[in-house]
Amino acid sequence: MDFQVPNTLAEQIANYLAERIMTGQVPPGERIQEATLASELKVSRASVKEALYTLERWHLVEITPRKGASATQLNAEYAAELYDVYMHLLMMLASRLCERWKESDKDRVLAAVSQVVERIQEPQPDITRVVEASFNVMEACCEVVANPYLTEALSNFKPAVSRAYYLGADRYRQGLATTSTFFSELPQAVLARDATKATELIRGFAEHQKNLIRQALD
Repeated sequence: MDFQVPNTLAEQIANYLAERIMTGQVPPGERIQEATLASELKVSRASVKEALYTLERWHLVEITPRKGASATQLNAEYAAELYDVYMHLLMMLASRLCERWKESDKDRVLAAVSQVVERIQEPQPDITRVVEASFNVMEACCEVVANPYLTEALSNFKPAVSRAYYLGADRYRQGLATTSTFFSELPQAVLARDATKATELIRGFAEHQKNLIRQALD
């Protein structure tokens, strides 16, 4: 990704760094030098510092007093803890979705789900495109539920979860059949307003995904 100076400088710096961390160009534990980065991107250190705070909120960077910033560690244990919290947020989202969806919401959510299934069924599925489509489903559901706190929490976890997927892409590819089944069954539970079934599906799928990621990182 080539860096381009945008209108919202700090956020664009954050996005630039996030992609490098998520794809492993900045490995876990590596220090991020503010001065070096500011010089490389030809921006102010204040903008870099603001971007690092955003990355800390996204769980991609750890900022330690007097030591500065470094990419967060990513091992099997860390990934499991991360996914446990993310799973419970998704279960809350599904439960609220079962309570709050309206007939006018159905087409939008089902269209997002269909996109995931279509990308999985491509002759050579692109894992990045599948993951992006999966997040589009989450975002469509967040719009329906309209809980700003839940939306913010899920958005902040998205980069860190994406990082785990990217680094464990080969394992994730092996589980695409389970992913397709999940996205086929979940809408049925939501449309039936069966919150118990929906949360059970999410728990089972999340545990499956967590195990794949842990195997990839062990």
